[in-house]
Amino acid sequence: MNPEEVKALVEAGFDDADVVVEGGGDRFQIRVVSEAFAGLMPVKKQQLVYATINEQIQSNTIHAVQIITFTPAEWEKAQNMGLA
Repeated sequence: MNPEEVKALVEAGFDDADVVVEGGGDRFQIRVVSEAFAGLMPVKKQQLVYATINEQIQSNTIHAVQIITFTPAEWEKAQNMGLA
């Protein structure tokens, strides 16, 4: 898979999310900024992202993934602090 294919899968699972995917082959880093994460525990945020690529994980098309999630407010704060 390529990053654009993974990005399309993740974006299809969220309304109005900012998705960035890096990597290739079967290993990817995915950053998702979405209001859908508001009030959720970190594990639940990751589960929402995993759900969008679960079929590819099950088929081993995607072997390893690192997921980073932010609400828009968290993302803005991270950028202002130089963490993003």
